[in-house]
Amino acid sequence: MGDEHAYALEISGDSMQPLYREGDIVIVSPAAMPRRGDRVVVKTRDGEVLAKELVRMTPRTVDLRSLNPEYEDRQIPAAEVLWVARIIWATQ
Repeated sequence: MGDEHAYALEISGDSMQPLYREGDIVIVSPAAMPRRGDRVVVKTRDGEVLAKELVRMTPRTVDLRSLNPEYEDRQIPAAEVLWVARIIWATQ
């Protein structure tokens, strides 16, 4: 992978089905700059960890989309986001 800072996380929940399912393992890279349309993991100040698709990231907000249509899109104030890491690999 070439990123010594990359690490693995386990998917919990079904908001990203059918792409990611409960128990899938994703590798995230804090060094990889996230772009619109990337699948990302976001951690908020209140400890919430979300795997979503990045719609937009501005100085004011981080806009996220679930692939599962049963879940609404999320807009999180940028001040509430601790970090955003791009998903670079996943078990399927």
